[in-house]
Amino acid sequence: MLGYLLKRLTYTVPITLAVTVVCFLLVHIAPGDPLNAVAPADAPAEVVEALKAAYGFDRPLPVQYAKWLGRAVAGDLGRSVATGRPVAGEVLSAVGNTLLLAVVGGAAGFLGGTLLGCLAGYFHKTRIDRVASAISVVGVSVPHYWLGLLLTIIFSARLNWLPAMGAGPGGSGNWTWDLAHARHLVLPAITLSVIPMGIITRTVRALVAEVLSQEFVQALRAKGLRDGQVFTHVAKNVAPTALAVMGVQLGYLIGGSILVETVFAWPGTGFLLNIAIFQRDLPLLQGAILVLCLVFVGLNLLVDLIQPFIDPRMRRN
Repeated sequence: MLGYLLKRLTYTVPITLAVTVVCFLLVHIAPGDPLNAVAPADAPAEVVEALKAAYGFDRPLPVQYAKWLGRAVAGDLGRSVATGRPVAGEVLSAVGNTLLLAVVGGAAGFLGGTLLGCLAGYFHKTRIDRVASAISVVGVSVPHYWLGLLLTIIFSARLNWLPAMGAGPGGSGNWTWDLAHARHLVLPAITLSVIPMGIITRTVRALVAEVLSQEFVQALRAKGLRDGQVFTHVAKNVAPTALAVMGVQLGYLIGGSILVETVFAWPGTGFLLNIAIFQRDLPLLQGAILVLCLVFVGLNLLVDLIQPFIDPRMRRN
């Protein structure tokens, strides 16, 4: 067991290093000049050179990467080109809002997908299976941004039941645990939960149907176990794979919520990335992408560490 944990932790090191390389290079090969955010197009050459030196853009890419990585390890992600504020502060405040949205939306999607998948797999090839499968297909097929706009039109513009923008009253970006702020979370969380719900439904359905067809289930029923007891054994066999899929989906929710956060003006990392892209703010873009990628890697590592406690076969191996 200890060897398995050490092996997984060791695998994380080169993955994390590769993530930093990709994050650094992606923003540099994109078109555009990051200094356009602070210097006009007709700025004198000496001003442009001074700005390049101030932000370190005048040095070779390997040198820039080494210095950026060293500062990032120390917690310094640089300063935003557009605002001049520390990137770490802006990214960390936005990550909290994104994690809140992803956890709530993911929990709704996982619970709904697990319930529908179990029903579809248990009642395989029946009307319940067909209805659950149809819901999962619709959930996977509906674009995030379109569903967000549709929900905004219905529940905010027409019915005036729920707010459409911001994380709090008046478009505030500061989250507080009360009913007024929770109302702002409903529409983006529902929008974000639809796709993982569809994916989890299809995954759990296939796993439950496969496990129910195995011989040990027939043996359990022959021993006189009730359906609830049989399903407990089925759930234990389904849980490791389902948990791995859920971990990946939660990572996608955290890293891929840019459209949802933009539609609802939710002050998370997706909204921050959108601003950084349009302003060509390289330090902010690099910092946001790096933090999101590290969260994704951390979630996958956490799932790998939890799985042996659920599946004894992995501990024996």
